[in-house]
Amino acid sequence: MKPKFYILPVIIIAQFFCTSLWFAGNAVIDDLAAQFSVKFNILGYLLSSVQLGFIIGTLTFALLTLSDRFSPSKIFMVCAILGALSNIVLLIPNITVFNLLTARFGTGFFLAGIYPVGMKIASDYYKEGLGKALGYLVGALVLGTALPHLLKSLSWNGDYYIVIQATSLLALIGGLLIYFFVPNGPYRKSVSKLQLGVITELFSIISFRKAALGYFGHMWELYTFWGFVPLILKTYVHHKQLTIPVSFWSFIVIAVGFISCILGGYISLRIGSRKVARYSLILSGIFCICSPLLFELSIDLFLTALCLWGMVVISDSPQFSTLAAAAAPAQLRGTGLTIINSIGFAITIVSIQLLSFLIELIEPTYLYIFLGIGPIVGLYASRKQ
Repeated sequence: MKPKFYILPVIIIAQFFCTSLWFAGNAVIDDLAAQFSVKFNILGYLLSSVQLGFIIGTLTFALLTLSDRFSPSKIFMVCAILGALSNIVLLIPNITVFNLLTARFGTGFFLAGIYPVGMKIASDYYKEGLGKALGYLVGALVLGTALPHLLKSLSWNGDYYIVIQATSLLALIGGLLIYFFVPNGPYRKSVSKLQLGVITELFSIISFRKAALGYFGHMWELYTFWGFVPLILKTYVHHKQLTIPVSFWSFIVIAVGFISCILGGYISLRIGSRKVARYSLILSGIFCICSPLLFELSIDLFLTALCLWGMVVISDSPQFSTLAAAAAPAQLRGTGLTIINSIGFAITIVSIQLLSFLIELIEPTYLYIFLGIGPIVGLYASRKQ
C-alpha cells in the first residue's frame, strides 16, 4: 500500500519544526550566560541537561513501550506541545541557573516523544526504501538543530527572545501537523500490554546489536561536534586573528548535514545502508584525528573542511537507524529505535563533559581528536564477523 503523497513531507516538516527546540538554548548561550555569575562551563551543562532529559525520556518511553502501545501521532503532538512550553520557560525574567537547566532537561525529555517517535511513524508507512525516508527525517533533524543559529544570526539587535519564541511556535505547529495529517500507518503493529523484558530481547538479536553499537560510536562524536561548532569557529578566528559571523557559519556547518542525509538515503538504495553508514563513520573519524590540522588552513579551506565534516558526521545516523529498525520485530520497532536513542544520547553526555573538562587542560586545537574514539569503536563493534 503506497502512502498518500503528503505523508512524508508532513513528517519531515513537523520533525524540522519540533527539533528546532534542541539547540535553542545553545544558540543563545552567551545571552543566557550573561545573566549569571558562575564558575563552571555553562555550555557543557546546558548541552548535557538537554541530553540527560532526552535519555530519561527515551528510557521511559522504551521501558513502557509507549510508542508501540499507543498512537505515535498523538504521542508526538503531546510531546511537541509540552516541549514548546519547556522551551518558552527560558524567557522567564530573572530565571535561576537551576530553573534554566531544569527547563532544558524538560525540553530534552519531551524531545524523546518527537525524534524517535517520528522515525517510528515513518517506519509504519514505509516498509521499502526506509533508508531513504529516514534520510529525509534525520535531515530534518539536522536543519531543526541548526535553525536556532540562523535565527540568532538574523534576529534584530541579536535579540535572543526571538529565537526562543520562534522555536516554541514552530514546535507547536509541528505537533499539530502530525496529529491532523498523519494518522497511524498501515504497517503499524501495536503491543497490547507492557513488556519489561523487551530491551534484553532486542539486544539478543545479533543484527540489531551490531547496528546499535555502530550507532553508539557515531553518537559519541555527533552531538559533541554540533555543540562545539561555535567554539571551533571561535578558536579558529582567535588563532588567525580574523572575524567571521559565528552564528551564521554554525548554522551552515550543521545544516549541510541535511544534504548528506538525503544523498546517503538514495545511495543506500544502491549499495545498502550498512556500507553508507560505515563509509560515513570512517570519514568522520578521519576528520576527528586530523582536526588539529584544520586550524592551520586558510579561511576558505577551513570552512570547506568544516562543512564536509558536518556532512559525514551525520550521514550514517539514518542508516544505522534503518538497520536497527529492520532487525527489530515489527511490533517492537518503535521501542527498538527509542532504546538505541536513549543509550546513544547517554554516551553524548560523557563525550560532552569530557571535552568540557579537557578544554581547561589542553590546547583547544587538539580537543577534537578525542571525538575519534567513537568512530573507531563503532567501526570495530559493527564489523562483520
